[in-house]
Amino acid sequence: MTSLELQVPPHPTTLDPENHAIKGENAAADDDELSPIEEVRLTVTNTDDPTLPVWTFRMWFLGLISCALLSFLNQFFAYRTEPLIITQITVQVATLPIGQFMAAVLPRRQFKLPGVGSRKFSLNPGPFNMKEHVLISIFANAGSAFGSGSAYAVGIVTIIKAFYQRKISFLAGWLLIITTQ
Repeated sequence: MTSLELQVPPHPTTLDPENHAIKGENAAADDDELSPIEEVRLTVTNTDDPTLPVWTFRMWFLGLISCALLSFLNQFFAYRTEPLIITQITVQVATLPIGQFMAAVLPRRQFKLPGVGSRKFSLNPGPFNMKEHVLISIFANAGSAFGSGSAYAVGIVTIIKAFYQRKISFLAGWLLIITTQ
């Protein structure tokens, strides 16, 4: 979508200005579902399109990369005197053009995966959509540790190594971090 244009729901509806109720086939959508902000109403529809692909290769690739990268960068910058915290909003802004680029360059050819019957898989099922972008943002939010920057137990491993000059094995450190999350 290149401009702010009104998205028309699939069924005809009319808005009754006197009591702010929707009449027509979509009468289930009431005032609570309509955004009071005009820009949001013009940009985001309050109806769902179940035909949009969600679990795509692009979503998994960008989501996992953004989660791992955001987690690594926040942990890496946490050791600075003035730590930098990279939020998931940065990933939201960065993954939109990357997702659209992947939709333009990935092959549309369908592949048949062995062991799953007659199901087919495509690296590019169609244009990059809002549902994929939301799931990538959820992945990124998991990688940002909800704004705190890193897992708390990483500090314990750092203190053991830096202040107590003790060696802790990778497995012990990893188990400590995983079990405290």
